[in-house]
Amino acid sequence: MRSVTYSMNVSLDGYVVGPDGGIDWTTPDEEVFRFWIDEIRQVGVHLMGRRLYETMLYWETADQDPSLGDAEREWTSLWNPLPKVVFSTTLSTVRGSARLASGSLADEIARLRAEPGEGDIAIGGATLAAQAAAAGLIDEYRAVVYPVLIGGGVPFFAHDERRVDLELVETRTFRSKAVYVRYRVARPAGVYET
Repeated sequence: MRSVTYSMNVSLDGYVVGPDGGIDWTTPDEEVFRFWIDEIRQVGVHLMGRRLYETMLYWETADQDPSLGDAEREWTSLWNPLPKVVFSTTLSTVRGSARLASGSLADEIARLRAEPGEGDIAIGGATLAAQAAAAGLIDEYRAVVYPVLIGGGVPFFAHDERRVDLELVETRTFRSKAVYVRYRVARPAGVYET
């Protein structure tokens, strides 16, 4: 069965977007960017909300920019054909390899888990991930933690006063001092495990 993963950049104080809506503190260096390229190779389908979808639309045409570097071209070649499911109540159409969700988040994940296919079911976007976490649908949390305190904004973790025990799977420190952490949700015996 395919795992559901939630991966994003996060500030040390736990935010994915600053109080001003900015993400300039997450600009990855070459090493971190290459890491995200390797991560996306493990993804079979990417679920996202409208805001992240609109942010990532940049990559649909980025390869037309002659100044784009090799790493960005490689990312584009992986990201653009990747199947994406967009959850939105305001969009009526999406582009490229994206489709609008036809059911609830739980229904979409159940269907994707049951379908043949390889690669993780990745969730991007804190709001959508909060919904998946509240329903107990996330199997792994993956974050690149940046050494910066931004003081507020959109939190990486939903604060729904629910305890979730995690098992450390992997850590990695980059030259930039950003740290990757990967945790698997600890599930009681007899409950779905990945």
